[in-house]
Amino acid sequence: MVESNLIVVSNRLPFTLTREEDGSLRRVPSAGGLVTAVAPVLIQSKGTWIGWPGRGLTPADQIPDSEPADTSPAAGLEASQVVPVHLTEEDFSLYYNGCCNATFWPLFHSMPDRAVFEETFWDAYIRVNKLFAIAILNKLRSLDKDSDKIPVIWIHDYHLMVAASTVRQVAEEEGLLCKIGYFLHIPFPPWDMIKIFPWHDHILQGILGCDLVGFHLQDYCLNFVECCRRGLGCRVDRTGRLVEHAGRTLRIRALPISIPFQRFEELAREAPDSNWNNLQVILGIDRLDYTKGLVNRFRSFERLLCDYPEYHGKIVLLQVAVPSRTDVKEYQELKEQIDQLVGRINGRFSTALWSPIRYIYGCLSQLELAGFYRDADVALVTPLRDGMNLVAKEFVACRTKKPGVLVLSPFAGAGKMMHEALLVNPYELGNVARVLHRALSMPGDERELRMNSLRNRERNYDVNHWMKNFMKSMGNLLEEDGEDLSPIPMQPLQLSDFDDYLGEYVGKDSVLAVLLDYDGTLSPIAPHPDLATIPPETKGVLERLSRMPDVFIGVISGREVNNVHSMVGIDNITYAGNHGLAIHHKDGSKYYHPMPEEMVDRAAQLMEQLTVECCQHGAWVENKGALLTFHYRSVPKELREPLVARARQLISDAGFKVGTAKCALESKPHVKWDKGRAAIYILRNAFGVDWKDRIRILYAGDDVTDEDAISALKGMSYTFRVSKSTLTNTLADKRLPDTDSVRTLLLWVEKHMTDRKARNDDQVGRSGEVE
Repeated sequence: MVESNLIVVSNRLPFTLTREEDGSLRRVPSAGGLVTAVAPVLIQSKGTWIGWPGRGLTPADQIPDSEPADTSPAAGLEASQVVPVHLTEEDFSLYYNGCCNATFWPLFHSMPDRAVFEETFWDAYIRVNKLFAIAILNKLRSLDKDSDKIPVIWIHDYHLMVAASTVRQVAEEEGLLCKIGYFLHIPFPPWDMIKIFPWHDHILQGILGCDLVGFHLQDYCLNFVECCRRGLGCRVDRTGRLVEHAGRTLRIRALPISIPFQRFEELAREAPDSNWNNLQVILGIDRLDYTKGLVNRFRSFERLLCDYPEYHGKIVLLQVAVPSRTDVKEYQELKEQIDQLVGRINGRFSTALWSPIRYIYGCLSQLELAGFYRDADVALVTPLRDGMNLVAKEFVACRTKKPGVLVLSPFAGAGKMMHEALLVNPYELGNVARVLHRALSMPGDERELRMNSLRNRERNYDVNHWMKNFMKSMGNLLEEDGEDLSPIPMQPLQLSDFDDYLGEYVGKDSVLAVLLDYDGTLSPIAPHPDLATIPPETKGVLERLSRMPDVFIGVISGREVNNVHSMVGIDNITYAGNHGLAIHHKDGSKYYHPMPEEMVDRAAQLMEQLTVECCQHGAWVENKGALLTFHYRSVPKELREPLVARARQLISDAGFKVGTAKCALESKPHVKWDKGRAAIYILRNAFGVDWKDRIRILYAGDDVTDEDAISALKGMSYTFRVSKSTLTNTLADKRLPDTDSVRTLLLWVEKHMTDRKARNDDQVGRSGEVE
């Protein structure tokens, strides 16, 4: 039993809506494992289904209740439990036909040459995902706040990969409790595929807004974990399949979907006889899509007819191809290619009484399909790439009379678990023909043994088991023995976590330069800058590092340079203030970037304007000379927008650049200088013009201004972005969740450099002994 409110989110609702002649809407049940498994639980828990209602509908249209005669799984889902997300025709086309089907579908099936990368597609995808996130948040806000049942949000498939990050961020800001799960119904590809997508970091971070991420297979889980490590610099646990992101630990689980086994058994018993006149039938049921390998399948069947002529007149390949994306040229060309191929093979082998291929291009009822599944001798399921492929499972469930043989591609998810099937590589046409021959001539006892094993597994691990397993993995249910399945966090960051990638980079004899931001990096963010003090443990390790001869420490902050010096309080390091406009070197020399005198006068005037017009409800202005920072952290959230908008306008009108910081706006003079330029100037001043060849550099910062330094040092350093945000765009090599992890990084530097010196001293001593 589900112990909390359940909100299911999918691209489409669990039924389609048709408009009657009188203008009213009627619900038409949708088939599918997701609806069969989830709808009864949703009805029982009084949950909600959020989805797109279909074309031609507007917010003014009311969702009807189901027809009295409707016996489908979603029949009991009342109209009040359905939340439609309405999309414009343009947005739907760009989002669904464009980004989802023209980009993600081929890319996630490891066919990047077929993928189309258009920024307009991606922009529409973001807009639509935000609309879904808004619908989810509105539903969360409407739930009983006093209930002890934490809402569970379950988001489905590649259409909605970035909705969770928005929900997570807003829910945390508003104190809305929830758990978020996500399940991907298609393959998750390896890093070499994902990195092709220009905005892959958004996709990964969007999914990481969840608490639990489910895939069909262990391979997909490991692909995702590796993408998070390499694409986002997240800390991961491959063995435990855990990912740390934004200070949270997510669980990644293999939860293979299945079918409503009992329902297909019942359909098979009800279906009429197929009347195939003693022919042995090889059955293929597929959507007409390039991932399904239909061209290879027909060519393999042609090879079977060539190599085994004894089957002429005795077998038939019955291929049902369900129309798909008929308005897309690529799919039109695929249909034309298949039509020609079927015609050529039939023309080559047909006789007056027999044709080897029966090709149905259209949709069949579930009852008709169940009869085909039951009566066919062999099911040929040979996709080039498929997340799971439920056709293989449906075939097994419908074998209520005689056993059949399942021929299955290892590139379908089902191929990883339906071990009794005959596995065959769809690219090996000759081998497919040989395996088909084996299937057609397989002894009855072997057929029975294989099929019984397949049926027993699919009966036990049906779609209801998948649903229950997912809810258990969400930590929403308890095992019967009382085992708590609440999330298990990763272990705190350890010194050894840095060994894998920093040990080799820092090396055995290089000088190490460590450049650090202050607020949010060395010191936790505080309500007021004066309260942002550096923890004693962090200060202690910085002091020890500053005394090491082969370690250079620099602090580059948005604060005024004297202020950051006093806050850190260590003399033997270099300080840069105002994002590098003022630099105090460790040797006592100073650098101030040239600044027009009128900029200082204008900054003074701007400060007066900001003070008069915007310093309300706790907002205040920090004076940094030619730079100003308007702080609004203490302003109640509902009062911020007009103050921030007015401050932004005043800064822009005064001729300054507007910089965005955490709960602050910065006015910056129009000079070509930032933390990146300052970092390179500091390194050149400290180590000479050839510093790049002799120095190893670590940089850590938490703010968008630190991206200037991360970008400038890219490829010449190892960089870290400190962030707990669910969506952070960064070029950094790795992410760190908080200031404690920065201290751990500094402790690793101390240990590595100390151990390195000890090893070098030991080697020198041994060398002296030998001499």
